[in-house]
Amino acid sequence: MPNTPNGHTLYQRVMADTPGGDSLITCLQCGTCGGSCPSAADMDSTPRRLFAMLMAGMDDEVLKSNTPWYCVSCYYCTVRCPQNIPITEIMYTLKQEAIARKYYDRNPHTDWANSFIGYVEQYGRGFEFGLATRYHLTHNPLGAVKKTGLMFDLARKGRVAMTPERIENMPQLTAILTEAKRIAGGEQ
Repeated sequence: MPNTPNGHTLYQRVMADTPGGDSLITCLQCGTCGGSCPSAADMDSTPRRLFAMLMAGMDDEVLKSNTPWYCVSCYYCTVRCPQNIPITEIMYTLKQEAIARKYYDRNPHTDWANSFIGYVEQYGRGFEFGLATRYHLTHNPLGAVKKTGLMFDLARKGRVAMTPERIENMPQLTAILTEAKRIAGGEQ
């Protein structure tokens, strides 16, 4: 298996660097994570497949995958995992590792992640219609045309909002996010 800069395999490093990550070794490959994921259709590998690749030592393929970048941090996979694996947190660890190894670049999946974060910072929650529209108009305009009918059907049935909704107590969330950024930046 390929080694990371500190001599550990990427698999070992992900388990060590993720709170609760050692539970990854208990993955049953049941597929609940991928079946639960609202972004799975856009991922090149489901979380289950990504974990199998990670365990097999396919480090380059794992770090080049768009899967962690399309994770919208809804935690649905984590909540439904029968082994209580912190899947969303593992996705964050994989993003950090990809950035550290210079796999990060401005491409569709990083733009997707940044757009999602922007909506959370502005409204306190994701905005699926805006996220999908921004992605498709920027990276896949033909895809936007193809999915227009689907989005309007979802909106008509009340499954997706056409305009963003701001949470109550947005100043509190802003304060929390500001403090988290300060801590992450090394300021104490």
